[in-house]
Amino acid sequence: MRLLITLLLSAIVVGPGSSRLEAARKQKDPNVTRAINKSLEYLKREQRRQGYWEARGGQYRVAMTALAGTAMLSEGSTTTTGKYGRQIQLAVDFLVDQSRSSGLIGYKSDYRYTYGHGFSMLFLSQVYGEEEDAERRRKLKQVLKKAVVFSAKAQTTRGGWGYVSAKDGSDFDEGSTCITQVQGLRACRNAGIPVPKEIIDRAQKYIRDCMTPDGGIRYRFGQSGGARPPITAAAVACMFNSGQYDTDQVKKMMAYCEKNVWPGRGVTSRFGHWHYTHYYFSQVMYRSGEEKWQKYSDAIKKQLLRTQSSSGAWMEGYIGPVYTTSINATILQLENGYLPIYQR
Repeated sequence: MRLLITLLLSAIVVGPGSSRLEAARKQKDPNVTRAINKSLEYLKREQRRQGYWEARGGQYRVAMTALAGTAMLSEGSTTTTGKYGRQIQLAVDFLVDQSRSSGLIGYKSDYRYTYGHGFSMLFLSQVYGEEEDAERRRKLKQVLKKAVVFSAKAQTTRGGWGYVSAKDGSDFDEGSTCITQVQGLRACRNAGIPVPKEIIDRAQKYIRDCMTPDGGIRYRFGQSGGARPPITAAAVACMFNSGQYDTDQVKKMMAYCEKNVWPGRGVTSRFGHWHYTHYYFSQVMYRSGEEKWQKYSDAIKKQLLRTQSSSGAWMEGYIGPVYTTSINATILQLENGYLPIYQR
């Protein structure tokens, strides 16, 4: 009987219009599964008793907690179920406790607090969508609504964001923090939290205003010099999150990325902020269709498996292994499709 069921299921999966190769590709590579498990177990060990993770030197606790929590959500666990439910629950409680009366998720002593704020909006909004505990859901909604208000007030006159709010940073803005805010805001909006459309529209215009003639995105508006591959890759992901796939600007950005990120430079080429770049570019490739994704996925997985340490962590980068491990674990789990913000 069990054999008969297996054969029937196989027929359904493969089907007359599918190939065995296509079916095989949908099966997880055991080496990738092993790498994911090792990375998540590393993050589990690194979580502090109070629920947070941190970068080197005890820095960026809010940002690291949101990124590590997102990696665990990508495995399929929630605050109430799954292998990492307890770790996610502790992370959520820590970030909720960091919510200030202003709406900032974090603390002003962190001189780059908008990163943590943006990543926290993304993480907590994904939790909110699946939260079963009524009291925690109520708190999450309150925190996220306040967080959106803070982001709106922190936006600069040009429509971007800086490392701190426009008021605290004398209206300074730059591309990477802008993208972090937009992804967080879009995640909130997707989860049912009200986000004024004009905030996103102004941010999209800021990104377009930073574009060079070849489609790359500069570090910040008005800056002389060339574009930066990491910010351009992140900008495409940001535009995709906003529902823009085929505009002339997005096509130019994609052409730049194909020349300077992949396949033009290849996933093994090393440049500044490599992990950050592929954290966002993997999202772009995943949404670009199965053919592009499969080719890119094969290359990025090979590279990540080759560079993972025996502890399960990725040790490259000056921010620290929690950062790179959280990012890479999320990349390797995009195909799980558990988080709405990363879905096709």
